[in-house]
Amino acid sequence: MRRRDFIRVFGGTVAAWPISAFAQQPTMPVIGVIAEVPLVEPLTAAFRRAMAELGYVEGKTYSAEYRLKPESLPQAAADLVRLNVNVIFAAAPEALAVVSKATTSIPVVGVDLESDPVAKGYVKSLARPGSNITGMFLDIPELCGKQVGLLKEIIPRLSRIAVFGVPGLNTPQFKAAETAARTFNIEAETMEVRVVDDFEGAMEAAKTRHVEAGILLSSPLVFVNSRQIGDLALAKRLPLISLFGQYPKNGGLLAYGPNLPEMFDRCGTYVGKILQGAKPSDLPIQRPEKFDLVINLKTVEALGLSAPPMLLATADEVIE
Repeated sequence: MRRRDFIRVFGGTVAAWPISAFAQQPTMPVIGVIAEVPLVEPLTAAFRRAMAELGYVEGKTYSAEYRLKPESLPQAAADLVRLNVNVIFAAAPEALAVVSKATTSIPVVGVDLESDPVAKGYVKSLARPGSNITGMFLDIPELCGKQVGLLKEIIPRLSRIAVFGVPGLNTPQFKAAETAARTFNIEAETMEVRVVDDFEGAMEAAKTRHVEAGILLSSPLVFVNSRQIGDLALAKRLPLISLFGQYPKNGGLLAYGPNLPEMFDRCGTYVGKILQGAKPSDLPIQRPEKFDLVINLKTVEALGLSAPPMLLATADEVIE
């Protein structure tokens, strides 16, 4: 074949190839998911469902790097920063605290039931975060007041409560619970716990101080060990209320707190919006809108208590 014919044939072939054959295929965005605790299926399902509604399906239109219950949270956060993921979803308070120190450039969506985001320094204001962090945070004082009121409904003569929490992590909640107790003319005893084995001694100490009931402040420690804590509280005959719905579902007395799947759903929406180009600095801090009251009637009776009919009627779930 003459050189001129070869060029004509080769050139025609090249012209017939689609331009996309030469273009670099776009890479899928990557999100990092980090938490100091395992995430149960209803929470991850809610997050993925919200992402899917915005067109993001894991494995098809985005990929995920999971760092759940890692041996070292700082190392896990550093790994995600090194990978330069597009967004980090910090699904628990300690994870968010670590990620906030690891990066100020990668967008972060967080779930934190223990902190005031402004006081913590995560954001400048609730309406305009002004930083790389946004997400779902709890209004702690309002929640504590409601929990003390619910204990008072079940134990009308309640005069002294114990407040179980993790020092440092639960500092704002300790203060809020003590303030809420005073509004009901109830004395509050602070009981510090760091690991699940601390609860037995703390409950025993509470009983010696003539405590009649108590509040389990929200923390991953309670979230993961709700069944063990509930069994212990029943054995000590100490009525306790938790923020987490699985506490009464696992044998504890009752729970009042935000609907966690709803919170993860809204975080999924925020992550999707950031992938679409939104800036976390412009996405307002959100508060939970749906709260659930769950009562274990079997435990009520086992503790020799009675739940008012009106309280049972307003419960979202009664376990019989």
